[in-house]
Amino acid sequence: MNAREDFGRQVGRKAERRRRARREERRDVWFWLGMFGLVGWSVSIPMLAGIALGVWLDGRLGGEISWTLTGLFVGVALGCWNAWYWVKRESGDDH
Repeated sequence: MNAREDFGRQVGRKAERRRRARREERRDVWFWLGMFGLVGWSVSIPMLAGIALGVWLDGRLGGEISWTLTGLFVGVALGCWNAWYWVKRESGDDH
C-alpha cells in the first residue's frame, strides 16, 4: 500500500464519520454553546472592525456623514451574513 492509498482511506473514514454525525439529529449542550459563541464572534468582530474603520475615517475626513455609524451598520450586516453562513453550514442544510 502506498501513501496515496493510505491518505485516501483516511479521508474516506473522516468523511463517513462526518456524514454519520450529521445524520444523527441529537446535539448536546456543548454543540449549542459552541454555536452560540460562533454566532457571537461572527457578528461582533466585523461590527468592531467597521466601527474602528469609521472612527478612523471620521478623524481623517470629517464631514456631514458619520462614518462610525456607517461602519457600524456595514459591520453588523456583514456579521449577520457571516453568522447565517456558518449556522447554515453547521446545520448540514446544503440547499
